Amino acid sequence: MSIPSRLSSYLDERGARYETCLHTHSRCSAQTARTAHVPPHQLAKSVIVEDDDGCVMAVVPADRSVLLGQLSRLLGRKHLRLASEAYIASVFSDCDRGAVPGLGMAWGVETVVDEELDVTEVVYVESGDHEHLLRMSNDQFHELMLAARHGHFCGKRTH
Repeated sequence: MSIPSRLSSYLDERGARYETCLHTHSRCSAQTARTAHVPPHQLAKSVIVEDDDGCVMAVVPADRSVLLGQLSRLLGRKHLRLASEAYIASVFSDCDRGAVPGLGMAWGVETVVDEELDVTEVVYVESGDHEHLLRMSNDQFHELMLAARHGHFCGKRTH
């Protein structure tokens, strides 16, 4: 699978500078980081949450988990929960399940980015499949994320 046209159009319209990196097929972000030889704190993982007001994409380093309470407070939303796989598949129908790029704005999805991604020199983002990553400078990533809210809402993974 190539980069979804919605994502490539979004990146092209903004003049984004990035490289596409091939890696061995992976099933989760931790495995992606290992197979791509990428430090997990540089891999931007998307987590889709929802409530009665709609969905939000939370973007955190791959070695972190979203703290729903903190995210809820940051966004002023009380009942956020993880979105179902079926719902995510319907919104991101042009992406493989579990490989949603951390650039929700390309799909019109409200996006919030954890501040831990502010300190890495390079950021890697899923490309929409399980075998490619987009590599971009921290400056480029943050330029793409200017419209996103930023805050601290992640914690260390417990497993």
